[in-house]
Amino acid sequence: MSVVAVYVVFPNVAEATRIGRLVVEERLAACVNILAPCTSIYRWQGAVEQSDEVPALLKTSTEAAEALIARLAELHSYEVPAIAAWPIEHLPAAFSEWVAQNIAVS
Repeated sequence: MSVVAVYVVFPNVAEATRIGRLVVEERLAACVNILAPCTSIYRWQGAVEQSDEVPALLKTSTEAAEALIARLAELHSYEVPAIAAWPIEHLPAAFSEWVAQNIAVS
């Protein structure tokens, strides 16, 4: 089993915590790290915008990544949430096994 990191930004800590807890309870992610607020600068509807956001990193399996991304998009308050995933190539075997034990793949 390979492990995938999923990156997503939320508008605030409350939403990051609520959604992070839910996807861990649903066993789509083994864990979520809610990071410090950041400033995001982006183009939206033709204008350059700036806002404070809360990034999060979630760890899951390759097999569960698509379902996790779909669930994050469904629960997220943004019209177009920024969600990206990439494989983790090097990690201790014990961590990989722990992720596998905490993910329910359908």
